[in-house]
Amino acid sequence: MTPTGILEAALYVDDLEEAERFYSTVLGLPVISKVDGRHVFLRCGAGVVLLFNPDRTVEPPAPESRFPVPPHGAKGEGHLCFRAEETEIDDWKRHLGEHGVEIESEFTWPEGGRSIYFRDPAGNSIEFANPRIWGIAG
Repeated sequence: MTPTGILEAALYVDDLEEAERFYSTVLGLPVISKVDGRHVFLRCGAGVVLLFNPDRTVEPPAPESRFPVPPHGAKGEGHLCFRAEETEIDDWKRHLGEHGVEIESEFTWPEGGRSIYFRDPAGNSIEFANPRIWGIAG
């Protein structure tokens, strides 16, 4: 058996309100769920971006919780890459610049495709890349 895709990806942030503003306003992802001080979940295409307060996700769920998710989490900066078609990458560069987001790096991959890298307010490395960088048509 082999998984067919990634349903959700998690990043850990120290300021959920600031992260929510960035991901919903700058990146345009709609909020689908949130618990103040613990998490914000945002829709991204057919998947979900999970933003967690790392101090809260290490706490085990209460015995009566209807969501018995085991403790998990990470500390420090992570990485997330969003899919962008080649024609969209320059549009994203312009859009991010209009919101004061600095492009940290731009790279054309030897096998084709391009990436741009920037940081979210928590310092996570965020990328927009053409799927060709992984040999995926698109």
